Amino acid sequence: MNKERIALAFSGGLDTTVILKWLEEHYNADVITVTGDLGQQKELIGVEAKAHQLGAAGVYILDLKEEFAKEYIFPALKSGALYEGSYPMATALGRPLLAKVLAEVARLEHCTAVAHGCTGKGNDQIRFEAGIAALAPDVKVIAPVREWEFRSREEEIAYCERRGITVSATKASPYSIDENMWGTSIECGALEDPRIEPPADAYQRTVAPELAPDVATSVQIEFKHGEPIALDGEKLSPVELIQALNALAGANGIGRLDLVENRLVGIKSREIYEAPAALTLHFALRELERLTLDKATSHYKAKIALDYADLIYNGLWFTPLRTAFDAFVSDVMKPVTGFVTVKLFKGSLTVQERWSPNSLYDLSLASYTELDKFDHAASEGFSKIYSLPIKTYAKVNGEVGNPHGVGSKVFEAFAQTLLQH
Repeated sequence: MNKERIALAFSGGLDTTVILKWLEEHYNADVITVTGDLGQQKELIGVEAKAHQLGAAGVYILDLKEEFAKEYIFPALKSGALYEGSYPMATALGRPLLAKVLAEVARLEHCTAVAHGCTGKGNDQIRFEAGIAALAPDVKVIAPVREWEFRSREEEIAYCERRGITVSATKASPYSIDENMWGTSIECGALEDPRIEPPADAYQRTVAPELAPDVATSVQIEFKHGEPIALDGEKLSPVELIQALNALAGANGIGRLDLVENRLVGIKSREIYEAPAALTLHFALRELERLTLDKATSHYKAKIALDYADLIYNGLWFTPLRTAFDAFVSDVMKPVTGFVTVKLFKGSLTVQERWSPNSLYDLSLASYTELDKFDHAASEGFSKIYSLPIKTYAKVNGEVGNPHGVGSKVFEAFAQTLLQH
């Protein structure tokens, strides 16, 4: 009988290290590891050697950085997608791409199943499995963490120790870390208690704001149709630009997030994130949009941003709705070209200048000096027409929403008190 062949999404971390051996033991399977290079740094060190040492039947390490930046990060950035108004979703954006290449390798290697290391109460299980459902609906998905015997990371570490397997996680520092070029997520250990300030060793790529330089750093970010293309006048590839801004902003204490968020499965979790480039680019792009988008479009795009963020977070990347969102955003962002200069200082972002050839800002209309060309006389008629429905309603129905205004007993008592003094 031929062995089952399973393609495993393999990071080389604690969970997927244990999973590789566990699949061999419990499924009598040949395991092919699939690792995507999304710009992570520490995770890729020694991952190929580790996969071979663990007995993988095949090892794939794929450079996905450019595709990740162009096809996943930039669409999310242009849409303004920040989950619950804060999180740029580095992990959530990486999962559909990893699911895509996992499905491709499974086809190539004639696998009957794919496996991932996501937990039963996390979001990533949904993201992986929704991606596989869309791209390889006939392939079985195995999630060992949902069915195996281990109840804690400490038990996984002990499992590795019994088999002579070296892992980076320790009982003293049991963080679960996921990293790519768009950000780092850190959980587990002391971070599970929201009363505890994150230990200094939890952070991987940013300087503590209080330890950042005492002199501010300025960076000019140039955008074309909503996509960043240059820093300080130097044209860079998407990957180069993100990596350069990660280093620059991270050194100035930019990018730390400590969030209690609502997971897809219905629980709240405390997560620590680092996203220096992501937060800086989102900030700068919003400022350029203020200059170039009309009010109605800007306000409607903000609504789309909320829905787009939920879509990404909830693992629905490979859906018609996301394609429709992208079409809308692509059209809206056509005039969003220009540059924004941002000051980075001890964890804070401040705008220094904005410019666009498509700016809707007109000094002669905005100014309160002798440059003013606004037709003030026209405002009287506008104000009367604008207020007419409110005035008509009030005449017919009386005052609305003004319980303490003129004519109310509270107001009369207040007036009497003033007169007595």
